[in-house]
Amino acid sequence: MKALIALAFLALLTTAQAQQPKKVVFIIADGIPADVIESVPHPNLDKIKNAGSYKRAYVGGLKNGYSQTPTISAVSYNSLITGTWVNKHNVWGNDIKAPNYNYPTIFRLFKDQYPDRSIAIYSTWLDNRTKLIGEGLPQTKSIKMNHAFDGYELDTVAFPHDKESYYIHLIDEAVVNDAARSVKENGYDLSWVYLEYTDDMGHRHGTGPRQNEAVAMLDQQVGKIWDAIQYREKNFKEDWLILVTTDHGRDSVTGRNHGGQSERERTTWLFSNLKTTNEYFKNNQPAITDLLPTMARHLSIDVPLHTQRELDGVPLTGAVSVANAKAAMVGDSLTVTWDAFGKNENVTLLLTTTDHAKEGKEDTYLKLATLPAQARRFSFVPRQKNLSLYKILVEGKNNRINTRVVR
Repeated sequence: MKALIALAFLALLTTAQAQQPKKVVFIIADGIPADVIESVPHPNLDKIKNAGSYKRAYVGGLKNGYSQTPTISAVSYNSLITGTWVNKHNVWGNDIKAPNYNYPTIFRLFKDQYPDRSIAIYSTWLDNRTKLIGEGLPQTKSIKMNHAFDGYELDTVAFPHDKESYYIHLIDEAVVNDAARSVKENGYDLSWVYLEYTDDMGHRHGTGPRQNEAVAMLDQQVGKIWDAIQYREKNFKEDWLILVTTDHGRDSVTGRNHGGQSERERTTWLFSNLKTTNEYFKNNQPAITDLLPTMARHLSIDVPLHTQRELDGVPLTGAVSVANAKAAMVGDSLTVTWDAFGKNENVTLLLTTTDHAKEGKEDTYLKLATLPAQARRFSFVPRQKNLSLYKILVEGKNNRINTRVVR
């Protein structure tokens, strides 16, 4: 009898949790190497870690491969919000010349499915909204934020520019105060907070006391948002996911520069309140591109198949079947490898030699084989030889991954 009562209670608890409104806020704290964040006391980030997890992560795509991505700010922001590397989203630098909006952001995916739900941005850089999200542009279906607090870096009256860039810290403070207030009062469903001062101190002073001081300031700022989330969860019975990360590390010589592919520039970090992470997260260094599918799962976004097939990330929660696909051509033979997580599952391998996705169209795939996921390897000789592109999908029960050979 006691067992039946316990099972009934568990069923009621699971139902109640499923009915809780799901919310997400992700924070990008610019330009903090993993060794710096790990060496500076951060009591508020520790609160998030203690509620969930912390792990080193990475940016920069496949090093020396087709998706190698500059470790530059806007490039990494776009990798996060589109779940793709630069070879797809086409943001190569902070000038953001020609984003390929055919790879939709998490905001567009969310609004496409839930047009009546809310999105917000709090940012010390206007381009995040106007260029990366592409608010109001026909290419983004004229997406409109429900709330935006940004652009104050252009306001030299309210925030006079000083030589030490302390005004950026003041803008960060204003951004955080508005974010914490509106999380507490409005509880927007999907929010992006971007803070810049830590990167400015890295560029000006390199690794050392000034950047450490900026990280301590950042920790206090994150604490305000975390407190607001705790208030919402307690008083509104909501289920919040918070992800705090950075966009790149810094060079190992001075700590003033970034953009290259050194280990310190590529290595980042992730604090989150994710309690039940999956085997992929536990056994791998997550990529910045993993955050979109993780947020999509939390928000129950049904990502369209043609978009799923282009995502370069893997969810960090819930069941996953496959990850880390790689492909190589040796002579006439093309070999695909992957990591398998599902037991007694099959995977299907698909091939296309076109890249219509970059034009907003769908590629037509040819089925190569269905085989046990634990095989982890498949070789074949393509019917069409000496082509410049082979795109391969490895599709499992719980997720799919892509790789390619570019010649």
